[in-house]
Amino acid sequence: MRDRLILLPGWGLGISPLEPLAAALQGLDEHLQVQIEPLPVLASSDLDEWLDELDASLPDNAWLGGWSLGGMLASELAARRGDRCCGLVTLASNPCFVAHDGWPSAMPGETFDAFLAGCNADSQVTLKRFGLLCAKGAEDPRGLARLLVSGAPNTPSPVLMTGLELLAQMDTREALLAFRGPQLHLFAGMDGLVPAEAASDLLTLLPDVEIGLIEQAGHAFLLEDPHGVAGAIQAFLHECGDD
Repeated sequence: MRDRLILLPGWGLGISPLEPLAAALQGLDEHLQVQIEPLPVLASSDLDEWLDELDASLPDNAWLGGWSLGGMLASELAARRGDRCCGLVTLASNPCFVAHDGWPSAMPGETFDAFLAGCNADSQVTLKRFGLLCAKGAEDPRGLARLLVSGAPNTPSPVLMTGLELLAQMDTREALLAFRGPQLHLFAGMDGLVPAEAASDLLTLLPDVEIGLIEQAGHAFLLEDPHGVAGAIQAFLHECGDD
């Protein structure tokens, strides 16, 4: 299924931010099947349980991709599947979402802890704040934030919490090193959630994969410029298909 790309969404906002990108990709290549798969709804933050759920529900031998948390999960699933995955595409997806000594180019731990506490106290207020952070760096950040949050599903607070707990613990570096298929990782220069420095750090870790930085864009660049992002992804898929 080299003509199928599965996209996983980020935390909390559902599949709607990926829909313009999927439409743009299919407009560029009528043979490409783009499938947006919602994240699992689990009461556990155990990574293996999330991967078991995704592995059981997603078709084999497809390209795997995702935005933010979705890209981190796609990376882990690609490593698990190995030759059963055609390749990997991540968008604004940091190998570690929360900074630590081994990966400083990420969200400071105290910032994330405040976010976690806020979600526990009032998940809907936290989701609005998250939408504003996603839209930071956009031409119309408030308009984009409203668009992001208005399309979000009504997810129960405990499910949102497990997603955040998963984000805090994930470190996809080993998975990215282990996966031998083609990889494209796109970052944004004005991202309010994933520092732009993560792109150069990832290039140091993975010098043989394709890594791009979209300078004048924020975390939700896939929604700001779906046609531009689709063009970059399509060029990558075609280049890999010609090998």
